[in-house]
Amino acid sequence: MLIKLAGGHLYDPAQNRQGESHDLFIRDGVITADPGPDAKFDQVYDVSGQIVMAGAVDIHSHIAGGNVNTARLLLPEQHRNHMERRLRHPFSTAKWSTTDTGYRYARMGYTTVVEPAMLPVNALDVHLQMADIPIMDTAALAILGNDDLLLRLIRAKASQNQINDYVAWTLHATRALGLKVINAGGANAFKSNARQFALDDIVPDYGVSSRQILETLQTAVCQLGVPHPVHVHCNNLGIPGNIETIIDTMAAAQGLPMHLAHVQFYAYGKDGSKGFSSAAAQLLEAFNRHPNITMDVGQVLFGQTVTISGDVIAQYSRHADASPNKWVMWDAECEGSGGVVPYRYREASFVNTLQWAIGLELFLLAEAPERLFFTTDHPNGAPFNAYPELIRLLMDADYRQAYMAGLNQEALAMTLLPNLKREFTLNEIASMTRSAAAKLLGLHDRGHLAPGAIADIAVYDPAGIGRCDPITGAFTTHPQANIAAMFANAALMFKHGELVVQNGVVVARPSGRAQMLQPNYDARITRTVQDHFNRFYSLKLNNFAINDADFAERPRFRVHR
Repeated sequence: MLIKLAGGHLYDPAQNRQGESHDLFIRDGVITADPGPDAKFDQVYDVSGQIVMAGAVDIHSHIAGGNVNTARLLLPEQHRNHMERRLRHPFSTAKWSTTDTGYRYARMGYTTVVEPAMLPVNALDVHLQMADIPIMDTAALAILGNDDLLLRLIRAKASQNQINDYVAWTLHATRALGLKVINAGGANAFKSNARQFALDDIVPDYGVSSRQILETLQTAVCQLGVPHPVHVHCNNLGIPGNIETIIDTMAAAQGLPMHLAHVQFYAYGKDGSKGFSSAAAQLLEAFNRHPNITMDVGQVLFGQTVTISGDVIAQYSRHADASPNKWVMWDAECEGSGGVVPYRYREASFVNTLQWAIGLELFLLAEAPERLFFTTDHPNGAPFNAYPELIRLLMDADYRQAYMAGLNQEALAMTLLPNLKREFTLNEIASMTRSAAAKLLGLHDRGHLAPGAIADIAVYDPAGIGRCDPITGAFTTHPQANIAAMFANAALMFKHGELVVQNGVVVARPSGRAQMLQPNYDARITRTVQDHFNRFYSLKLNNFAINDADFAERPRFRVHR
């Protein structure tokens, strides 16, 4: 099938396209070069005057796994079904169901989503849930850093090659795209009654430091050639003064690639009468000194949400703040721990206003937005469907100023935000959410509009919101424009060349595929893992690894090299 999108304003940082009018062609699900004047098209869409971008890529969103399901069970009032159920899709109308997740992302023009915290023992459950999310291609990052076998290997001074084999075996067995480390060693320290755990603290019974665990895993990821850097949830999340922790973690990378997750929760100083202040400028100063580091923000937005994390120390320390007052903490055999704590971010709160402002400071002060990524750490800082609101806050300085009038003024006075007039461009939004995001994950077949890319394409209609200059491609908003409305409902969205959203309505629900790596490893590591399972696990090893037979109804996995 040959499709033409005629006359759209293309925003594609990968090709340095910044809004110029250009036709786009799709052949059999792939973007192709101009087929020439004699081509016969099966479908032509007139998108003149509209904004065309690659489908968006979310690098960090908790969409599947034990924590997500526990949150559904803990907060049924947030997930009830108030609509008639669709035939053959009995849970599709339930709020925040897998179907609802896919539909919400698709309406915003997203086509790929990464679950950043897949516990290996829970990998099959994660993949089955992701397979039930329509439209979206998905991927998951496997968690290591608190598992008993890894800590035993490091304690026994296993060679780096053996650690590499274990990491590669884990990625292969769990069909992951990369590796996640959550407060390295902290879950085990919590079992010994630790309530804080810093980078150079020692894990009881193992005699290894958090720094040593992190450096060992980072080295493994680099030596294995995994495209996505080790994805790090640092120590001391949410603690005033933790700016020192994240800066120390940057230095610990020793020049090797490392990705730091939801860094808003680490940009905290201890200044002021409340002992809690913004350290966003200090964080960005360090970020600029370390070009090997990438970060995502984890923006806080106001309203009800639920925090979910494998960082049991951080979650337990905040259980008294649960709103509503109910929470869950858990431990998985030999693997790690975590917790689920509902929370409401309030405009009048000093702490919550400061968190909101710190995230925006990080965005607006950043000198290298192509290394800073667009997340709310869904659902921890805010649900992902708040992304259009965040885009408006970044692109519209007048709206941002008006919004601040209703917040805690004492907190705002301790930040640089009231004086920041910067407005993000559409090209910067496209970089953070498309081209740079796909590149960071090693997904070179998406995030851009060049021939050969899969035809994941989002079209937005700026009618009534702004206009694109037909010569320069510059986008100008009208006064009082609601940019959020444009990004909340794509005019058209194509997934692998199939039209799935039209005027903000989902019109098709194709199945996505899971993106994965299959790094090589020495097969002898399997015996080591088998012996460990036989000694300590109730789960048999042959029930651990994921098989194609688990998804027999359709091709599910796509291997990236």
